Order: sequence, then structure tokens, then C-alpha cells
Amino acid sequence: MSTRTFGNEDQLPRVPLPTLEESSERFLEWAAPLLTADELARTEAAVAAFRGPGGPGQRLHQALVEYDATEGVHSWLDTFWPSRYLGRRDRIALNANFFFLFKKSPLGQIERAAGLVAAAVNYKLQLDDERIPPAVQRERPLSMEQNKFLFSTTRIPGAVQDTVRVPYSEQWPGPSQARHIAVFFRGNIFHLDVLGPDGRPYTLDDLAAGLEAIRKAGATPAAPDTAVGHLTTKARAEWAASRQTLTAHHPGNAAALDELETALFLLDLEDITPTDTQEACDQLLYGNSGNRWFDKAVSLIVFEDGTAGINIEHCGLDGTTILSFVDTLLGSSPEEHSAQSGAVPQGLPDIRPIEFVLDSDLRADIQAAGEAFAAYGAATATTILSFDDFGGNRAKQLRVSPDAFVQLAYQLAHKRAKGLTGATYESIATRQYRRGRTEAMRVVTPEVLRFVATLDDPTADAATRRAAFRAAAEKHVARAKQCQSGQAPEQHLWELQLIQKRRGEELGVTEPLDLYDSPGWVKLRDDYLSTSSAPSVNIEYFGFGSTSSQCIGIAYVLLPDRFNLYLSTPRAVADGLYTFVDRLREAVYELQDLLATETPEN
Repeated sequence: MSTRTFGNEDQLPRVPLPTLEESSERFLEWAAPLLTADELARTEAAVAAFRGPGGPGQRLHQALVEYDATEGVHSWLDTFWPSRYLGRRDRIALNANFFFLFKKSPLGQIERAAGLVAAAVNYKLQLDDERIPPAVQRERPLSMEQNKFLFSTTRIPGAVQDTVRVPYSEQWPGPSQARHIAVFFRGNIFHLDVLGPDGRPYTLDDLAAGLEAIRKAGATPAAPDTAVGHLTTKARAEWAASRQTLTAHHPGNAAALDELETALFLLDLEDITPTDTQEACDQLLYGNSGNRWFDKAVSLIVFEDGTAGINIEHCGLDGTTILSFVDTLLGSSPEEHSAQSGAVPQGLPDIRPIEFVLDSDLRADIQAAGEAFAAYGAATATTILSFDDFGGNRAKQLRVSPDAFVQLAYQLAHKRAKGLTGATYESIATRQYRRGRTEAMRVVTPEVLRFVATLDDPTADAATRRAAFRAAAEKHVARAKQCQSGQAPEQHLWELQLIQKRRGEELGVTEPLDLYDSPGWVKLRDDYLSTSSAPSVNIEYFGFGSTSSQCIGIAYVLLPDRFNLYLSTPRAVADGLYTFVDRLREAVYELQDLLATETPEN
């Protein structure tokens, strides 16, 4: 196994491509618990027509098999990921970007920010030299490809599909040679060099002096109609049109965008102190959009009191990669990072404002975007939930997978809160494969339905309830392993749908495909719960927005000794969220009590 960051990529196994028959059968199995008998029959008919001899599924799948075998293609998902992430047309702010709230620090804003910048620069220099050790799972290396999206990476809005401006690409070979970051303060934007002319990093004192100078230079808040960051909150095609207008208006605007897009990363200095942890989380997810550039891959955010976190643009970066990055940033002191990077005193770094030339129409556009996003944020309900007396160790004492325990608690709480069991998504990492990212796991199984029903059956005794829990937990673990091994149906069938949209005429598949209008496809993907975990001692909370009008987004940090959750849903259905939280709190303790009374004979 190579110790170079990207040294194992070509030796990693390819993501398995399931057969059409395998994905069809799994899809029916996964959808069935959500369907009535009539809905299942209609879905089975649609699947049969799709997968049958000479059916459209056969032609679409064969095209995918041929694509997977094409020279230069690393995975059958190579086109899927850009289509999935860059093809979405709604706003990415709050809807797609995610955040981590870092563990607390005694440092004030300037010192904390300077330390984070120094640590990130150190990581960047090590990455350039491929000195970041490859991540390993069960003694097998994981793909590190996503690390190429950490620095100088920016999503560019497009009318039909977005693109990404990124190093390590044909357009921009090798690591980024940029020496600056972009700093936002009170809606004002500044260029700040973090590497000197010879490529050596500035010291912590130099960086702190630069940040102090920026706070002074940006002391007057930008007018709401001049804070161009608001535009990055718009739906993607609308933002693309605004960006085109912005660059056409004045040549200086293209230069300003270039400085932002090539910056190694963003640093957002906030002039507020969050009143509590939940406000800190909310601010990290969808705070002052005039002081953000949501298209930037990495935005470090530091509040007035030194509270800090990170906001991530999701198209090229998943949670596991960011966790490794954050763990490295916070795992050593700023002084250690600075020394390791070879920082030398160079005086005050180069600082200059990044400014846009605006007319009345652009100002009105910016103002409207800021107001619309503020309203969108206000229409989102969020809350946090923390258990300091339950964690992974307790679940293991009870002889159950920690993730299975909390996922079953979610199901029980949701049924009690909303009166139904709905489609539930869980993200499963697949980085053991070449360019592997995640697989879509669907949590609801027949065993889950029986477990939920049994727990609320007054005639069921404790042994029966425990047996129902154990069966559901075992099924959960088995399905997670299936997903980890690349044997899941949803993304495969979704890519076949996308192939028809891209190449249907060429392949002779132009007819409507009933599968994708079937009750099974619609219900399986209509999330009531959207869940993802991020275990790290260096973060307090992890969070993202909900994915549909009735969905509760659940981002959870499950550690050996604690369990923290950030939950979100549209405000119109906020009562359901708050009831769910109450039922979840009860369920976690109820299930512990149930399993704690178990004896070996049970």
C-alpha cells in the first residue's frame, strides 16, 4: 500500500455495477414495505416492462456497461455524480451545502481564525506533496480523490447544469498555485495572501495582523444591495443569468470573480456572537448570505467570540473527507501547524479589497436575492438534541450496532410523532472503491415495520419486543453491508433514467418509462427522514437542510460517550419536528431499558 496521498487510486477496486435483474429485485424488495398491495402490483408491472427481454431497461443498462468499460472511465458513476449534484436547479444554500460546528476553543476571533488558516495552509502544502496519509479502513486504503476538491475549488452556475472550477483538471493541471484566500467581513470581501512570494506560509502573527487590518478596513458594513454573496443563494439558472450580467457589466467584475474562484478557500468573519449552540448551527448552515459565497468548496466561519465551523459545497466533497480534513486541522495546535508548514515572518501579508462594479439593476437583484434567502431561512425550522448519557459504547454494551440502535429509534419516534412509517434515506460511504463516494440506503424494511408495530402493541411482552428489535437491527446491519459493497438499486436505476435523458434518442429509448412514475419509485425516494452521521471528537454538531416538504433532516454525531443531533424541516410542518424530538428522546431511553433487562436466555 502506497503512503502517498493519491498513490493507491489506480489500484482500488472499481465500484461494482449490479446487473439489471439484481437492481430490479432489490428495488422491489426495498419499496415493498412502503406500498399497498395495489401499489406494489403496479410497481411490479412497471419493473417487468422495464427489465423484460427487449425492454428499455436492457438497452439503457447495456449502454452503462459499455460506458463502464470505456478507457479513462473510473466508475460507472463518473457521469452520475455531476448529473446528480451539478444538475440540481434549486438553490444549494441550505438545500445542499452542509456544515460542521467545531469543538470549543478559548481563543478569540482573530486568534482562532489565524490558527485555522495556518492549519488549512499546512494541510494544503502537505496535500500538494502527497504527504497526507491515505485514509484506511480495515487495513484497506480508501479513495482520496475528493481531497482534490478542497482548495481553489468553486462551483460555477450554469443555465442547464453547473460546472466546477477545480485544480487537478485538464483546464488546471496539478495543485493550485494560488497564494491567497478570500476573507469576508460585514459583506466586504478582501484578498489576503497566506503564502509569501516564495511560497512559504505567513506566521500566525502575520496572519493575525492581516485579519486585524481587514476588520478595520471592512468596519463599515456593505450595503445590503452591494453584498454580492447574496447572489449565490439563488436557484442555479437564475444565478447563472445574474453572473452573466455581472461579468458583462464591467471587466473588473470578471477579475473579482476570478480572485474569489481561485482563492484557496474562504474565511468568513462574523460580527456576531451566537446566543446559543443552535444559533451557531443555524448561522453556519444559512447565516448572513451577504457574508458568504456558497459556491466555494470550503468556507471557514469564525464568530466574534471565537466559535467556529465550516460550510461545505457538496458537489465534490462528502462528509468523510471533510471529517478527515477537520480532524487534522483541529488535532494539533495552531503553533504546531504553523511550524510544520515552514512558516516564516514576512510582515503584513498583501491585502486588497475585492470589489464589484454595480448598476441599479444589479443592486436590485442582489437586494432581492438577500431578502428571498432570509425569508427561505426563516421558513426553515431547526432544533438540536443532545444526549450526554448515551453513545456508541452504551449501544455496544447492549449488544447492538450503534447506528442500528439510533436508526430504529428514529423509526419508532417518527411513527409515534406522525402516525406513519415513511421513506428514510441514510448515506453509506463507499470510498473503498475507485472514486467511491456514497451509496443510498433505504432504512425501512419489513422487520422495521414489525418492530414499530410490536413496540406499540400493548399485548406484546418484553421478550417479544426485544426479538422484534433484534431482527430489525440485524436486517439494518445486513443492508448497510450490502450498500457498502455497492449492491444497492437506487443510484443504478437513477443513472439509467439519466442515460435516457442524455442519450435516449440515440439508443432508441424515447418512450415514457413507467418505472419512474410508479408508486414504488416515487414513494421510495420521497423522504420523510433524511439521515447522515459524522463521528468525530472534534465537532459538536453536523447539519444540513431537509429534502422535501414533509422531510426531517437528521444530521448526527454519534460518539462513544455522546449523541448530538441537528434536525431541520420546513416551518410549515414544524410541529411534527418538535413532536418527533420529544418521541425520540423517549425512544432512546425506552430501547435502552428494554435491552438492559435482557438475559442470555432471552
